[in-house]
Amino acid sequence: MTPFTYAKPESVAQAVRSGAGHQSDAKSSALDFFAGGTDMVQLMQERVRNPEHVVDITGLPQLDRIEVGEQSTRLGALVRMSDAASHPHIVEVFPVVAEALLASASPQVRNLATLGGNLLQRTRCGYFRDVVTPCNKRIPGSGCPAIDGQNRGLAILGTSQRCIATYAGDFANALMVLDASVLIAGSAGLRTVALADLHRQPGDTPHLETHLQPGELIVAIELPHLAVGLRSHYLKVRDRTSFAFALASVAVGLDMASDGTVRDARIAVGGVATTPWRLPRVEQALRGHKLDAELCRAASALASADAVPHGQNAFKVTLLERVVARGLEETGGLA
Repeated sequence: MTPFTYAKPESVAQAVRSGAGHQSDAKSSALDFFAGGTDMVQLMQERVRNPEHVVDITGLPQLDRIEVGEQSTRLGALVRMSDAASHPHIVEVFPVVAEALLASASPQVRNLATLGGNLLQRTRCGYFRDVVTPCNKRIPGSGCPAIDGQNRGLAILGTSQRCIATYAGDFANALMVLDASVLIAGSAGLRTVALADLHRQPGDTPHLETHLQPGELIVAIELPHLAVGLRSHYLKVRDRTSFAFALASVAVGLDMASDGTVRDARIAVGGVATTPWRLPRVEQALRGHKLDAELCRAASALASADAVPHGQNAFKVTLLERVVARGLEETGGLA
């Protein structure tokens, strides 16, 4: 771990001021906000992440609350994953969120990790964490050995010639089907960004993973009360049943008429893409039709339409389609 300066502000405004002036360079972020630290500290210990200045935001007032309103629910960025997963309102109104959180990491990590930090966990592969190998995410322009190397668990959607690392989170995939947004504090004040617009595909700049500006801080997540949230579900397929990233996962939200006709469908997948990934073609194939096993299979075949496999991860094309089909069947009460 490299030396860094440290600050522990008493308000969001102080946190933003403390971070002001610390810019990102090509190798690592000069500034890091510290909360749960479950992802960040490991990367600092491995010298993958080398901030010059750390702002400790633990204990900032009001950021550890879940506030239920008439039209939406606000999750503070410092709410622990385990607290959100067990909250009665979240379980009842947003089951996909509770299930995605419980499918993440381990109980020990969930008891410490925060919701805001979870959204910003690094998109990674083994080469990213190995500082003696090239990696365009660590050192732009150095190359991506994963494309022709060890890539079994890596992305088949949203990739580029610069990077095929997988976005590893579960929580953000669930938020994608709920039209969630994030409230962000910065030197210019507060702004709101759709969750779907928070993360960046790698393109030619894989070291830039979000649209956050230097020094900006996520303070809350807003969940509108949608019909698709009530009938929602998260399915995760992985090599082991605990503390493992997804090989493929799906978040499904359905609004169905009494006769089984799909009025609305929201589907996002994880473990297969460089960012949280919506499937609009699959959604469109479902709307207006009565849900049955045949429709689930036909619609899910569209999930891999834009897939670009690389050697060892070619199996994910078929796996993705089957996971989406299974997720639809379980959400729709067919399995």
